[in-house]
Parts: sequence; C-alpha cells; structure tokens
Amino acid sequence: MPIIAPIPRDERRLMQKAIHKTHDKNYARRLTAMLMLHRGDRVSDVARTLCCARSSVGRWINWFTLSGVAGLKSLPAGRTRRWPFEHICTLLRELVKHAPGDFGYQRSRWSTELLAIKINEITGCQLHAGTVRRWLPSAGLVWRRAAPTLRIRDPHKDEKMAAIHKALDECSA
Repeated sequence: MPIIAPIPRDERRLMQKAIHKTHDKNYARRLTAMLMLHRGDRVSDVARTLCCARSSVGRWINWFTLSGVAGLKSLPAGRTRRWPFEHICTLLRELVKHAPGDFGYQRSRWSTELLAIKINEITGCQLHAGTVRRWLPSAGLVWRRAAPTLRIRDPHKDEKMAAIHKALDECSA
C-alpha cells in the first residue's frame, strides 16, 4: 500500500524536470524521495538511498501531503532582515547625491561611518558602518575608501597669504 497519494503523470514529469534543473540539491532530494515513494519504495529504502534519516522522509511526506510540491521547496537561508532594508537603500542613494557638507559635516566625501551616523539620525536605527558597507552594492552604489584630505576653505586665506608674502619680501630685501 503506497504511503502517499498517487501523483498524476504530468505532475511527476514536472517534478523530474525540477530535479534536473534546480540548483537546490536538498529540494531535488525531497522530490526524488516523493517519486520513489510513489513508485512503491519503503521509507527505509528511500532513507538509505538518499542518505538521510527515516524521520526526515516522514517530515517530507507531511510537507508534500499538506502543501504539494511547493511544500518541499527550501526556505531562504539565514534570518530575516532586522532593518527596513529597501527604505535604507533608498535613503543611501539620496544621501550620496549630496555632499556631506550639505548636512554640516566638514568632509569632502562620504564614508561608511558618516553614512551610518546620518542614517541613524534620520531613521533611529542603530546601523553599524560595516552593515552600511555590505548594503551599498544592493543599493547600486560602489564603495571606495575616502581620501584623507581636508577641504576646509579658510575665509582669511588671502589676508594670511598677503602677510606671508610681505614677510618673505622683507626678508629678501
């Protein structure tokens, strides 16, 4: 007596095609297990052939029974993002359109630390500069190390230079 309900021929063909096309090999193993069970193999034989535990095969049967082929698909790896990623990427793109000086900073270029500080001010999220740097490619931005130059304009530069030139002229004479 089969363990799972009969699978229609067109669905079996789609499962075979998915096994051959997918890059997710765990999904392929689960599909293969369902096809083997449909063929009439025992759970122990399927587990032995696919090098997995019988309890795993039982879990896959439950998933397949409840949700069909879609229930066998793998979930995305890792935990979900904690911060509003799309909102922050949009904010990054808008911030980079302006110079840091527009926001009162005395820097000529953005650094990841400065971007993180500004994002933390605007959103209230406590993002680390390393997180901002990892997200820059997703926002379509290229990260380059900021050049260590100061571009502060001295309003009294002409007066100081005139005094220096005057002192040099007096020394030469």
